[in-house]
Amino acid sequence: MNKKLNNFRKRFVTLGLTTILSLSSLGLVFADGARVVTLGADLTQNQKDTMLKYFGVNENEVVILDVNNQEERKYLQGVASEAQLGKKTYSCAYVEPTKSGSGINVKTANITWATPAMVATTLSTAGLTDADVVIAANFPVSGTGALTGIMKAFEDATGEPLDEDKKELASEELITTGDLGEDIGQDKATGIVNDVKTEIIKNNTKDTVQIAETINNVVNNYNVTLSDEQMAKLENLMAKISEQDYNYNEMKNALESVSNVVNENLSAMGESVNKGFFDSIKNFFTGIGDWFKETFGGESKDSSILESTNDNILGENAQIDATDKSTINLPSSEEVEGFFAKIINWFKGLFNNESDSNQDNTQQTEIVPNEQNNTNEETSNILDENSSTEETPQDNADTSVSNEDDETLDVQTEDQGSFDTQEQQSN
Repeated sequence: MNKKLNNFRKRFVTLGLTTILSLSSLGLVFADGARVVTLGADLTQNQKDTMLKYFGVNENEVVILDVNNQEERKYLQGVASEAQLGKKTYSCAYVEPTKSGSGINVKTANITWATPAMVATTLSTAGLTDADVVIAANFPVSGTGALTGIMKAFEDATGEPLDEDKKELASEELITTGDLGEDIGQDKATGIVNDVKTEIIKNNTKDTVQIAETINNVVNNYNVTLSDEQMAKLENLMAKISEQDYNYNEMKNALESVSNVVNENLSAMGESVNKGFFDSIKNFFTGIGDWFKETFGGESKDSSILESTNDNILGENAQIDATDKSTINLPSSEEVEGFFAKIINWFKGLFNNESDSNQDNTQQTEIVPNEQNNTNEETSNILDENSSTEETPQDNADTSVSNEDDETLDVQTEDQGSFDTQEQQSN
């Protein structure tokens, strides 16, 4: 009897381990397109190399493209101020098209003006529906140049050009949302633009009066008051969006994901959006459905480029954010192995009387966040005034941050007149 029980235990544990390993490898098959990296043309070669290390890729693993300030101006000229346009491009992007229905997932590093949710909803306007995107820079920049890089990377990865009108609209939306965010907060601005756009596209609204009513209703949901000029800009933007041939069903996941991120961010700040009882119920059950889909639908995030980044390489003061907060400061490979050891011990504990000792072993293998690497900073003046598009603090300093590999990263900063200075100081 004991022999049969032992054999059953071994088979069950083996089956459990096989299942775990199978689930952990499923994420390898879901990429639908090539992975493309765009690098700011005005970065030094060392800074470009650092960005590739941050993205966790080698040159022979991805397509690498440069993005310059002239390309930025192609879409931002006329909607962005000269200060926002700047003269140089430092931000970089890593893009991978994903399977249909995945939505748009965005992670940012050292991007001070454009939030992940803001970028995600803007990309849906450009015509992207399913993609993982990482935007980063060696030092804090605004991120205005990143949108151009993302669109360029997505086109190269899929082999299909995006509609030029939609690309221009996306650029206009980014500036409109960012400017609005300076007055009412980035999350509320993103939520308003995303929600209005959702209603316009879903209901195929064309009438300017109805567009104005939709904007007014959404603005009221966020408990803010906009000026006549701000309302006029939103009406003009949404009128242009209503003229495009957007497919709501294709955009739905991306738009809903942005709405959820905004709601979570506002809730964390003690605020909420008045969307009504039935909308709240709908969002609740949608969230449950998404959880089951992610848990039992065979999807895995192991292959996501958002999780391949090395957040420590930019130093302990790097500003990291993401639409999916679980991709920030991920555990090391040793900790992941500890996680699997924890599950293995759980299986073993089902069939023996050593539950107490197994529990102790489980606690020892519990995932603990990485301690930040100790960094040393040295400063020296390096850049002239008004030389950067997405520039940095007032110090005019070139800061070197050493990481655990004893590699030195160049961190360049700009003068007080640059676009990002006031934004960063307020943070």
